[in-house]
Amino acid sequence: MGLFRTSGILGIAESALEFALAASEEAHPNEYMGFLRGDDASKLGLDDDGTVLTDVLVIPGTESNPVSATVKTSMVPNDMRAAGSIHSHPNGVLKPSDADLATFGRGDVHIIVGYPYGRDDWKAFDSDGSAVDLPVLDVEPPEESFFDFDQADIDAELREEEFDQ
Repeated sequence: MGLFRTSGILGIAESALEFALAASEEAHPNEYMGFLRGDDASKLGLDDDGTVLTDVLVIPGTESNPVSATVKTSMVPNDMRAAGSIHSHPNGVLKPSDADLATFGRGDVHIIVGYPYGRDDWKAFDSDGSAVDLPVLDVEPPEESFFDFDQADIDAELREEEFDQ
């Protein structure tokens, strides 16, 4: 079993895992699908270098049934914090299928959540489908704001544009 520490993923925030478990249970008997985003560990008060998975993105237009979930790729945001995927297996099997492996190329970590969606009913995998350790971390994800800038940032950019002309 490999460890993610070499690729920079330190673990998953407990709140992100709980969200995915609840969403998977709610989607049952259909599969659930989402994407993982991470934050720098230093933003979360950790002394380690690396990324902590803090968010599960739900993609509009995702279609699912008991054996698959299909995401409209045009709806997936181009996000610098993208880290991988998470989906459920309503049959409880915590092993990637061939179809899963075909989607694992994008991102560093891929999580499969299985029925009955309890605290231990999940496994993490690397892009090749090998199981990896992914610690659950008791961290508080940072508050998100819709805009990641303020008026001072806008004023500085306007001054820079004036200077360039």
